[in-house]
Amino acid sequence: MTGQPVRPLILRLCLPAVISNLVTTAYNLTDTYFIGRLGTAQSGAIGIAFSIMTVLQAIGFFFGNGTGNSMSRELGKRDNERAARLLAVGFCGSVTCGLAVAVLGLLTLRPLVLALGSTATIAPYAVAYLTPILVAAPMVCGSFSLNGMLRYQGQSAFGMIGLVSGALLNFALAPVFIFALGLGIFGAGLATAICQTVSFAILVTMSVRFGVVRLDPRRCRPDVLLCREIVGGGLPSLIRQSAGSVATTCVNIAANPFGDAAIAGMAIVMRVMQAVNSVLVGLGQGFQPVCGYNYGAALFARVKEGYWFCVRLATAVLLCIAVGVAALAPVIVEVFRSDPDVVAVGTLALRIQCCTVAFTGFNMISNSMQQTMGKTVVASFLALCRQGLFLAPIVLVLPGFIGLLGVQLAQSVSDVCTFLVTIPLQRRVLAELGPGNGRKLSIPRTIIRHLSGKHDTMAHSA
Repeated sequence: MTGQPVRPLILRLCLPAVISNLVTTAYNLTDTYFIGRLGTAQSGAIGIAFSIMTVLQAIGFFFGNGTGNSMSRELGKRDNERAARLLAVGFCGSVTCGLAVAVLGLLTLRPLVLALGSTATIAPYAVAYLTPILVAAPMVCGSFSLNGMLRYQGQSAFGMIGLVSGALLNFALAPVFIFALGLGIFGAGLATAICQTVSFAILVTMSVRFGVVRLDPRRCRPDVLLCREIVGGGLPSLIRQSAGSVATTCVNIAANPFGDAAIAGMAIVMRVMQAVNSVLVGLGQGFQPVCGYNYGAALFARVKEGYWFCVRLATAVLLCIAVGVAALAPVIVEVFRSDPDVVAVGTLALRIQCCTVAFTGFNMISNSMQQTMGKTVVASFLALCRQGLFLAPIVLVLPGFIGLLGVQLAQSVSDVCTFLVTIPLQRRVLAELGPGNGRKLSIPRTIIRHLSGKHDTMAHSA
């Protein structure tokens, strides 16, 4: 981690992470595709359920990234014993919180889906889909957290195996449960729950047998300092994902007055953009262990080299994807639901978001770097900006002036606002690592130079 060339190392680590994220997204897209064959109300139920799934991911990412950030730094310092304790506490915490969500969610499920923006016609389908998923909530949270913990140890491939195995099973089970067994949307939820449980079992096995530090729940001995490290490292992820859940709910509420087709169309768009962002997130996840190990070892030049490489690569990849998605937007939406009203809503929203998605490369990689370095306040604030401080109020206010177009525009406006806020904050973080790459140049000009490959390779280490 601290001796190999930075760029090939990041690519080696990010490839399994990208595959894992794409496969996880394929879970959602599989359900969206098959459920879209059942009706518009059922498609809308997926958008409502997305809020709950985001909460479960938030818990998993909180413990996975919170534990993993500290683990990577401790491993960089050669303190494997403390890293093992962090692993045990993070794992037990994620499963316990997942159990709490399962109990509360099942007890309040119908009023909950109505509060999340469901219409009366969508609510029964949302309840049917979410019931088995909530039963499996401890395993869902545990899977996401263990994947993160393996990744921060430099074992991304093992995390990928766990997630891919469950996803492949989901591809087979979903159509059987939905159509062959006649279970409808409940069958889709049941297939997802079973597959997440299988992934959880595989990831536990991988962590026990193959981790750099082995998972042993008996080492779960939390203390104040250890818990503070986990909270500090995981808070940005928790805020980011929780804000995403709130934003999704706000999108559903804002689309509610425009009918089931509007909710269904925006649900499809959110799933498609999640697939696009999964590539970006995977790249950031490949960078984080490199950042953590080298920051812990005070090799700051390697941290900055990896950061700018990831910004360049993420921006270039997102631009290419955006062009393709914008060109094929009607076809993409129609794959999931052929209702003309749904296609019209989704096509315009997709094309608008493609215009600004490239900004998220700089935003996400910067946020990942801040989080891994332990810059909790800055990382948490930026994690909240995109989905919380900007998207949630924008999507609730803008439709009052321009109708449904306000719902479709909200995400892009939020992306631009977050980019503008990230620039000065990230410039300060880069300046703390030493001279060059961010001290004398403004961030926008630096980005342009790095995208063109004309950047300095100044070395600095403490």
